[in-house]
Amino acid sequence: MAAGDGDVKLGTLGSGSESSSDGSSESPGGAGAAAEGGGWAAAALALLTGGGEMLLNVALVALVLLGAYRLWVRWGRRGMGAGAGAGEESPAASLPRMKKRDFSLEQLRQYDGSRTPRILLAVNGKVFDVTKGSKFYGPAGPYGIFAGRDASRGLATFCLDKDALKDEYDDLSDLNAVQMESVREWEMQFKEKYDYVGRLLKPGEEPSEYTDEEDTKDHNKQD
Repeated sequence: MAAGDGDVKLGTLGSGSESSSDGSSESPGGAGAAAEGGGWAAAALALLTGGGEMLLNVALVALVLLGAYRLWVRWGRRGMGAGAGAGEESPAASLPRMKKRDFSLEQLRQYDGSRTPRILLAVNGKVFDVTKGSKFYGPAGPYGIFAGRDASRGLATFCLDKDALKDEYDDLSDLNAVQMESVREWEMQFKEKYDYVGRLLKPGEEPSEYTDEEDTKDHNKQD
């Protein structure tokens, strides 16, 4: 039995097949190879399927990160700009709150950030103190062209050129309805963010006299 067992093992290992009674041969090794090949194919398919899901997940994560980066570029830098000056006194912090008063065009131009630290601009006949936004409206800021000027036309037409600024009073009468609506929206945004300090006077218009009570009431509304 021992020798027989050994012959079977040797025969199996040596030939890799056993003859059947009808003379045909069957190869266990071939069947095993086919089974093994099928197993590899299944494993490869599973790997490819899993890899596809992994690539899809990586792509989704990349899209989320890209969206987050764009939001940071758009809004985060503003926060960084505000935080960067936290350790040092900003121009707005060192200046007292401006009392309410009206301005002519000539008076408004004195507050362009180069002659004085205070920066004013006008939108739709309203004058705002934008000193705390000096990073944007200061002489080196991207919107510095509007400092000390009536910014209404430039904001309405999305123009940052000097062509959007007029040396004389601009009544905006040539703007269309959509542009005027844009001016009013900008006015509301400035009211929410900056101090309203008075009106931009038309030629020949007399300035109003504001009491301390009116001035305090307006500042409290903005706070």
